[in-house]
Amino acid sequence: MPSEATFPTAPDKRSLEQGATLAPRFDRDGLIAAIATDARTGEVLMLAWMNAQALSLTLETGEAHYFSRSRQRLWRKGETSGQVQTVEELRVDCDQDAVLLKVSVGGDGGACHTGHRSCFYRVAEKGRLVVRD
Repeated sequence: MPSEATFPTAPDKRSLEQGATLAPRFDRDGLIAAIATDARTGEVLMLAWMNAQALSLTLETGEAHYFSRSRQRLWRKGETSGQVQTVEELRVDCDQDAVLLKVSVGGDGGACHTGHRSCFYRVAEKGRLVVRD
C-alpha cells in the first residue's frame, strides 16, 4: 500500500473543468467527498470521504477505499462487513472536488453499518425522520 499519493494540479480553470487530467481538489483537510451509487440501479448508497491515498488505491485496485474522519485512518469498504464495493465507473464533478463511484456491492449487498442497504434510509417528514428502505 503506498504511503503517500499525489495527483497533479490543473494549471487553469479550463484545464480543471474541461481537460483530460485527473486533478482532484482536496479540501484543507486533504479530503474529497465520495458518493457511492449502485451501478445497476443508480440508488445512492453512501457518502464518504477520500484522501489522496484512498483515491489512488481505489483507482489502482478497482475496490472502493475511503478515509474515516472519526478513526483518522484509511479503510477498504467491506474489509470487515464483506460489503466490498467493486468500482464499475469513477466520475469527477465539474470542478473536481467530488467523486461519484458507480459500484457493485458484495456480501449482503448493503452499504450502511446500521444494516440498511443505503445510508440514506430515513426521510424527513413533518419535522421527523421516518425509516423508508
